[in-house]
Amino acid sequence: MVLYSLGNITIGHDAVVSQKSYLCTGSHDAESPEFAIYSCPIYVEAECWIATDVYIAPGVTIGRGTLVGARSSVFKDLPPGKICMGSPARVIKDRIQSEGESTGSESNDLDQVRQAP
Repeated sequence: MVLYSLGNITIGHDAVVSQKSYLCTGSHDAESPEFAIYSCPIYVEAECWIATDVYIAPGVTIGRGTLVGARSSVFKDLPPGKICMGSPARVIKDRIQSEGESTGSESNDLDQVRQAP
């Protein structure tokens, strides 16, 4: 894991940030003639799982209990309690299903993602 910490990085309790992930709080202003550097904090809230090789951009908050799938790139905040993946990362489904609700195990969730627009 790499923590490029020009700004604060907050990781909540019981959260996991897996190998090869890159949390980047700094970047350059593309509209500045000097490409001025800036920083924004990153928040990974409690009970999250950031899977392997995920990139998290400056200023992003990952909501409590959210799972971010391997090799995803996160450029905007992700809500709590979701499974998110892709580049850019987007919500795929709720992480914890309510009692009596389908878990999606009847079909292949990755097939649904591949077919999504």
